[in-house]
Amino acid sequence: MTLVEGGGSGPGSAPAAVAAPAPPPPLRRNRDFLLLWSGASMSFLANRVTAVAYPLIVLWHTGSPLAMSVVSTAALLPLLLVQLPAGALVDRWDRRRLMLVCETGRVAAVGSVALALAAGRVTVAHLAAVAFTEASLAVFYRLAERGAVRNIVHPAHLSTAFSQNEARGRAAGLLGQPGGVLLQSAGRWVPFGFGALGYLVSALSLLLIRKDFQQERTATAGRRGMAGEVAEGMRWLWRQRFLRAAFGYVAGTNILFQMLALALILRIKEAGLPSATLAIVLGIGGIGGLCGALVGGRIQRRIRQRTLLIAGAVTWTVLIGAMGFTREPVALGALYAGTGFVGAVFNVAAAVYQVRTTPDELQGRVAATAGLIGSGTNALGSFAGGLLLAAYGALPTVRAIAAAMAVLALFAALAPDLKGEIRDDSTDTVTDAAH
Repeated sequence: MTLVEGGGSGPGSAPAAVAAPAPPPPLRRNRDFLLLWSGASMSFLANRVTAVAYPLIVLWHTGSPLAMSVVSTAALLPLLLVQLPAGALVDRWDRRRLMLVCETGRVAAVGSVALALAAGRVTVAHLAAVAFTEASLAVFYRLAERGAVRNIVHPAHLSTAFSQNEARGRAAGLLGQPGGVLLQSAGRWVPFGFGALGYLVSALSLLLIRKDFQQERTATAGRRGMAGEVAEGMRWLWRQRFLRAAFGYVAGTNILFQMLALALILRIKEAGLPSATLAIVLGIGGIGGLCGALVGGRIQRRIRQRTLLIAGAVTWTVLIGAMGFTREPVALGALYAGTGFVGAVFNVAAAVYQVRTTPDELQGRVAATAGLIGSGTNALGSFAGGLLLAAYGALPTVRAIAAAMAVLALFAALAPDLKGEIRDDSTDTVTDAAH
């Protein structure tokens, strides 16, 4: 409690006691956040179900692996082509209206596939166009929703909110992939019908939210042109020493984990294990990621970002190194679950730090730049992993990945820019030392 002078009209007035601000109600009582979270959960689940259904439908309809590749590529292109302009537009436009447009557009696009399949008139061109459209709208929706959270929840609840959002994404992945396969077995059009319904539920939840999704925009928004606005977000991010170094670190880990995913597949094949073993390993790994998401908020509030980066890389080094000494499915799954646990904690911590330190009017552009870094390095990791696996096989590649992760741990420990983080534990806020 703080004492200040005031409250009386005469010189002998006693100091007035000013009570400390009351703590905010628990996040579970935040009606608007619960609506946003539940609606987005349906949206994410719908996206995961349709994502796994596209290649299955194309292969069933045409029997052509090339056609399947075309549709899969169309679904991935927005991650490279759409993110930067989407970030600028998200910062220009009203976030709630944009998210409503995204969900309405996805209802129409995915619903058209369900109707075409029910009528037996689907084409590869139609599926590719819808896959690209759905993925593009998903980019806009994700960027807008991430910026909206900061305006809907109390600052003290950001860690918990993003922890729940990460858990939502992990759970959607666990349920969506097998769910899409099962729904398709019930009827070719059913996964897309489910997707349209999920997007519709998400749109309805947005209509019920009362709070604004953003702060008031200035009259100059949109006057600099698309290229100027994108460049402004990049310049701001480049001036943040800690974020700049952290994103470089994340780019490196993304490369290694794309290589690891391919190496695990080949490791199982070289060990003569059945293909179902991969499902066991990935399933156990997914559970580890979900657990990490659930506790990520608590860990983020107690440990500094730099400490997380160093400890996480060391833990990854040990876990990945151990994968080079076992081919037992349960053991591989447990080790992979450990890597997923750490990765989920990283995602929560990174989201909270980025949202807290980024001005509201730059949220879309900064998040889009970060997403582009992740998407670009994913492609590089897959290519590099394929070359290493073809040249040396799975076991040497896994050990090389562990060694590279150890180098990243050393980088995190020695990089001067990663010492620029400032954490004010008394107010539960985080800022960057450089501007």
